Amino acid sequence: MSASPESVEPAASVRESLARIGRHDPALGAFLDVWGEEAAARSGQVGRSDRADRELPLAGVPFAVKGPSGIRSYAAGRLIAAGAVPVGSTAVPGPGTYWQTWGLGRHGRTVNPYRADRTPGGSSAGSAVAVAAGMVPLATGSDGAGSVRIPAAWCGVFGLKTTNGLLPSPDRTGLASAGVLAASAAQARGFLRWVLDSHEEPAVPVPVPAAYAPDLGFAEVDPQVAAVVRAAVDRLASAGVIRLGAHRAPFTLLDPCETWKAIRGGARDGAAARAAEVRAENNRRLDALFARTPLLLTPATPNRPHGHEGPGELYSTALTWAFNVSGHPAASIPAGFTADGCPVGLQLVTERRTEAALLAVAEAAEAALAR
Repeated sequence: MSASPESVEPAASVRESLARIGRHDPALGAFLDVWGEEAAARSGQVGRSDRADRELPLAGVPFAVKGPSGIRSYAAGRLIAAGAVPVGSTAVPGPGTYWQTWGLGRHGRTVNPYRADRTPGGSSAGSAVAVAAGMVPLATGSDGAGSVRIPAAWCGVFGLKTTNGLLPSPDRTGLASAGVLAASAAQARGFLRWVLDSHEEPAVPVPVPAAYAPDLGFAEVDPQVAAVVRAAVDRLASAGVIRLGAHRAPFTLLDPCETWKAIRGGARDGAAARAAEVRAENNRRLDALFARTPLLLTPATPNRPHGHEGPGELYSTALTWAFNVSGHPAASIPAGFTADGCPVGLQLVTERRTEAALLAVAEAAEAALAR
């Protein structure tokens, strides 16, 4: 369920993307707006340009932007400068819906491409669905509590949250950071290479020392989700991609729920002080972990995709928002499926500003899990 960003003819790649949107979006509701005429004109200009323009690194690659303001984002501007062609804006939660639950596109609610009765997650809902259904190979997102990683996990695609503050963000709290959703980690490479001001692709020797935290010490994880992720971790260890530390207690953090809420809500006095204490302690634990182990693995979400009626008392963010508070880069890669056909994501976390290394590990992990 993916499209390749590589294309010999830029206009042809964009035409195919628009055709896929026309076929699939009425049932999936991934897009708010589709810019067919503008995208066709832009791709035609790339195709007719001189030699220098034809060698633009992302010439003719179609991509989607998150929400009605996504085209004005820093990331979108950098992708366009590299030759990529925006084809539309993707669905985000509509009026009156919880931000973490639904998307609402031009054809109605956004549905999970694997289970139409389930949500794709949010808030980068439409971006994840557009990628999963092969309508675009790449879509921008933003992640303030898991808004890239959760829909990536539930739609079976790759999703990356960059280090907080690395790229411009309109979020004054500092919790949200720019991200990308792609059919694979390899296809996200162009995003990092051309969106970051400086980007090196380091050699990452395998096996990579890793710590596995099945619940971070506080989350209640669905047994089927836990089993799928544990099986994926074991496969990565058997394939020689990771080396799990032996004879160590499981890595744990303090539950960041109230801390995230306090930061988001601008809490003062006692609540702010308690939030600062939890944040400082979790940062201390993460600093100690990454001083000896470059990779942390967890489930991306504690639960499988819920129905469109809502999450109830569940926090799908339980395993993601700790890294919005701490600022670390984190990604979700497909780990497998539950017995009822719901995709499950494996979360990878590395030290701050090590996106390139994280991407390299994610590529190796995806390749091993695909065998």
